[in-house]
Order: sequence, then structure tokens, then C-alpha cells
Amino acid sequence: QVQLVESGGGLVQPGWSLRLSCAASGSIFSRLVMGWYRQAPGKERELVATISNRGSTNYADSLKGRFTISRDNAKNTAYLQMNSLKPEDTAVYLCNARDIFTLFITWGQGTQVTVSS
Repeated sequence: QVQLVESGGGLVQPGWSLRLSCAASGSIFSRLVMGWYRQAPGKERELVATISNRGSTNYADSLKGRFTISRDNAKNTAYLQMNSLKPEDTAVYLCNARDIFTLFITWGQGTQVTVSS
């Protein structure tokens, strides 16, 4: 079974950057579709970006150009580079993995990102 551990969140000022990491274990990473989602207080969870096992990416329209998802199969890790952060980006960011063979979906516990001056 896949385990996911997110890291890299924190408190930053508007305009700053952060890179989140999601380390996966317990499965063959190259068969996982990885995704980042976020959930702000009082709001529904929303898609940020996904990256397929072959590296194809998909982004929420509102985040294209500021956020970049990537993966390092050698390190079993997915990343989310977030630039020009805004207060409205404040949320818990959650990593998600979907096994392309079993279709089983796993969620990480989340990492808090707070953008405030």
C-alpha cells in the first residue's frame, strides 16, 4: 500500500515561492499518477495539478503559469513549485497518488501553506 508524506509548507509573504515535496513509498512509483490538491478553510478541496506516470501534466486553469508540478522517479518524489504566491493560495496542500494498475487512490496528510504579510 502506498504511503505519502508531504513536506515544504510554511508561512511566506505574498510574492514569495515555495516548493512542496511528496515522498511516496510502498509501491512502484513509476506506475503512480501523482496529484496536488488544496483545501482552504470553509472551501471544498480543489485540484491544483496532476502529473502522469509518463510526465504529462494538467493544471487548474487559475494556477497555470505560477505553479509547476514535477516528479523524480529515481527519488520516488513529486514536487509542486509555487511562485508569486498570493494570500488566496493559503490552504492545506494534499498529495494524491493513483496506481494505474489497481486504480487505488492514496492521500497524504497534507502540509499547510500560509501566505500573509
